[in-house]
Amino acid sequence: MITEQLLRQFDKKNVVITGGTGMIGRQIANILVDAGANVRVVSLDDIVIHKKIDHVKGDLTSFDFCKSITNDMNYVFHVAGIKGSVQVTLEKPASFFVPLLMFNTNVLEASRLNKVEKLVYTSSIGAYSADEVFVESQEQETGPPMDFFPGWAKRMGELQVQSYQIQHDMNNFAIVRPCNVYGPGDNFDVDNAMVIPTLIARIASGENPVTVWGDGSAIRDFAFSRDVAEGVILALIHGTGGRYVNLGSGTGTSIKELVTIMADLFSFQYEFDHTKPSGFPKRIMDITLARETIGYNPTTSLREGLEITWDWFQKNKDQFKKKKNYFSTENHK
Repeated sequence: MITEQLLRQFDKKNVVITGGTGMIGRQIANILVDAGANVRVVSLDDIVIHKKIDHVKGDLTSFDFCKSITNDMNYVFHVAGIKGSVQVTLEKPASFFVPLLMFNTNVLEASRLNKVEKLVYTSSIGAYSADEVFVESQEQETGPPMDFFPGWAKRMGELQVQSYQIQHDMNNFAIVRPCNVYGPGDNFDVDNAMVIPTLIARIASGENPVTVWGDGSAIRDFAFSRDVAEGVILALIHGTGGRYVNLGSGTGTSIKELVTIMADLFSFQYEFDHTKPSGFPKRIMDITLARETIGYNPTTSLREGLEITWDWFQKNKDQFKKKKNYFSTENHK
């Protein structure tokens, strides 16, 4: 999807990736270090993803820290976020909302003060108001986001980017909204993970049959992390024209279809618990705008992506335990 010619512009450039040990961030880092960039990865995780990368551990809620990590940087990929299940979102909303607001405020202002050449902000499908097919709009959204607290934080981040564009004429700041992303480096903690990593962890633990919430009818847009990472890089290169663009697979898959594919690949028994909620009936991203404006073209099939993610997890089962857990008791004392 990204040509070598496009990647040449990163040669010897200084790049910082917030959330660089996460699914999308680590893929961006690997692509750019191979392109010759001087890559700095920032996170709170005790994880090293590449020996040629400068790994910096620190908290983006500190403005001074954000100023230091963006100093002398050509490009900033602001990918840091907080992932969790629907249930944990409802139970611990402040653990999403407050840190995300601080991350965005600090990284954006630090990047402005340090005269960063380009920045891309990674929002989320959860910033959209409830719908079945999500299409970008030039109009200001009036309805509340689907993922209420984290969705508002992401939408506020988008408005912050737009405010810099208006007041400071900073059209070098781009915005993307990824969908349900999965892949190596995901959060596999079954207590607060998303559907694919939860299922992988439970299958690998030997649970049999695996109980799946709902009736399996809910349809989701699952995008592989490498594809989305390339989309984020393309957004930084081409810009998004003062708006956000969707990064998804462009294909809807029901939970039942997902589980059937996984059962075929990983050989396990499963059952659906119809007494549990299925979630929103349908959430799919239209990626026409991203295809047309930044050349986004996801190529990894769900089956192929699941195989890659499963193989990675088999070799790195405990890596998620080294990740910062915003929902732990220690963070609420």
